[in-house]
Amino acid sequence: MIRAIVGANWGDEGKGKITDMCADRSDIVVRYQGGANAGHTIINEHGRFALHQLPSGVFHEHITNVIANGVALNAASLKEEMQTIIDAGIKFNLLISDKAQVLMPHHVLMDVYEEERLGDKKFGSTKSGIAPFFSDKYSKVGVQVWELYDKDFLLEKLETMYDKVNVQFKYLYNKEPIDYREVYNTLCEYAEFIKPYVADTSKFLRNAIKEGKNILLEGQLGSLKDTDHGIYPYVTSSSTLAGYAAVGAGIPPYAIENITVITKAYSSAVGAGPFVSELFGEEADELRVRGGDKGEFGATTGRPRRVGYFDAVATRYGCEIQGATEVCMTCLDVLSYMDTLHVCTGYEYDGKIYTDFLTTDKLYKAKPVYTTMPGWKCDIRGITDYNDLPKEAKDYVEFIEKELGVKVSMVSNGPKRNEILYR
Repeated sequence: MIRAIVGANWGDEGKGKITDMCADRSDIVVRYQGGANAGHTIINEHGRFALHQLPSGVFHEHITNVIANGVALNAASLKEEMQTIIDAGIKFNLLISDKAQVLMPHHVLMDVYEEERLGDKKFGSTKSGIAPFFSDKYSKVGVQVWELYDKDFLLEKLETMYDKVNVQFKYLYNKEPIDYREVYNTLCEYAEFIKPYVADTSKFLRNAIKEGKNILLEGQLGSLKDTDHGIYPYVTSSSTLAGYAAVGAGIPPYAIENITVITKAYSSAVGAGPFVSELFGEEADELRVRGGDKGEFGATTGRPRRVGYFDAVATRYGCEIQGATEVCMTCLDVLSYMDTLHVCTGYEYDGKIYTDFLTTDKLYKAKPVYTTMPGWKCDIRGITDYNDLPKEAKDYVEFIEKELGVKVSMVSNGPKRNEILYR
């Protein structure tokens, strides 16, 4: 079976835990898009880990982990990430696509400089170089992994590349130029480091499909950060949808049989842009501190996440655009302190109530329409059977399921791998 695990919302929904959990039944786990600009937090018997590029299957020795062609490969941060896994005594199998694009040193600098230039109009970038990376990729001036091993060609390509980059650095950003020969030396180091892992991963995956292997496709971020279908321009620079998994991994689209969409029991987001059900002040502070494993703070940036009540309008849209075959709700236990729960079931805009997701300009002006429900006011961690949850907790899950129109097949009631309830 081939399953894609993707986010319904802004990202940070808890995909890492679910991927880690589902990996037990997988032969291969694939990262097919994004880069080091977002992370998955995983807690298991080895400890607590924040993964940024490594697939979540690295904690299982029997799994082959694939960084596919659709990923923005940051070799420097990948090396550090791999070392944390190795230091924990974990052995893993890894393949890196020979067609993956390499994130360059100037991509990160350009990301930082552009946010500085934009000032108050900035997009809230993680400053990981992702937007400049994809700009180069689709301008056909980027560097693919295979190019690292043709040294003469690479040196000539870099000279041409940095003629243009340095004009931008000097005249747009008023910054020092980059010596392309230094970049060449850095890339040669990257090439040596990743060489044992480089492979034709698309061919590997196509063969695995023919052999009937179980493959898990691991998405980054969520529906509302998708370049085309998210809250533009407050999006990432790659597709976050399950539909892109076929492109980003190099497999047939019809091969993906199951699309598991992850959503939190409340809403959280990192970065700028409209957020209809957002909370502020003391309410937000309390939910932020109680949320997730160690509070609602970005796994990559450490930035405080914006938090709010569950947005059924946004999540239904996220599930539909992903093509969800099932939904997993995470962090239900976080809401145990609340006397009253609120679910955003509509947007009030220009005197009308909308239950469909709106464009960015309208989202900024929309007001949430809430359905109120009683809380359960008791700790639900440790419960292993969904039927043993308090009635109010089950009512909350089942109300949201009805709003989404997709079966909520799993409910997470804690951060650990085994804290999951099946329905």
